[in-house]
Amino acid sequence: MSVHAPAHHPTEASHPGATQYIQIAVILSVITAVEVAVYYILVGDMRALLGPVLIVLSAIKFAMVVMFYMHLKFDHRLFTGMFVFGLVTAGFTIIAFIALFHGLIPVGAPSAAPPH
Repeated sequence: MSVHAPAHHPTEASHPGATQYIQIAVILSVITAVEVAVYYILVGDMRALLGPVLIVLSAIKFAMVVMFYMHLKFDHRLFTGMFVFGLVTAGFTIIAFIALFHGLIPVGAPSAAPPH
């Protein structure tokens, strides 16, 4: 081993090659096609499932992009933890705002203005 050759960490995984990137792109394209199909297929009473189904499919695509194209799958777990912490914090913030502005305040409720 040369003095200038970098030492590889024993737990380090090799990054994907072009073939794997193409496979991931095909999978992401199929999921996108399923999302579009779901939008047009769900009608009537089943339309209520549209939001949850699209959110799950989008989350799957998001996870794949983060793991492979952003290389979090191959980086140190600390980076993944930092990313997930920020993502979870943002998610809870969004849920809190939705609950605050759409769930806890009834539309058309009388205001709490002082009497004249």
